[in-house]
Amino acid sequence: MKDLRKQFLNSGLLDGLKTETELTSLLKQLHSTALESMLQGELDAHLGFPKNAKSIATNTRNGTSTKQIKTEFGKSEIAVPRDRQGNFEPVVVPKHKSNSLSVENIVISLYAKGMSVWDIEDEIQEIYGFKLSTSAISIITDRVINTF
Repeated sequence: MKDLRKQFLNSGLLDGLKTETELTSLLKQLHSTALESMLQGELDAHLGFPKNAKSIATNTRNGTSTKQIKTEFGKSEIAVPRDRQGNFEPVVVPKHKSNSLSVENIVISLYAKGMSVWDIEDEIQEIYGFKLSTSAISIITDRVINTF
């Protein structure tokens, strides 16, 4: 996690920020980008193959739809991926909800503390009562880490 912090500070993202409003705007953009990456990871796990991979599956990606959500940084618009069969049920930002669950915070926090994806899966099942597969957790953490 220290390496991630170093990369963030050395990335130049904070250069030129002068006000708290500018910082909040940057955090809002980063949060939206992380949420979108997590949603893509969830769809990868749902379909069983990553974006742009060749597959003979009948269910494939079907673009995105925009969604207004409320987060701790204010209102944001994110792109939510869709599947052709319409049976993709996102966990991070559930259908028909305008609030994102703080699942991403829990997944990243638990992962950063050294918990295995299996332990994280058990914790989410116990706390929230829904199942997020180990492959989805792994894809989510990889995508969020690679976002930075």
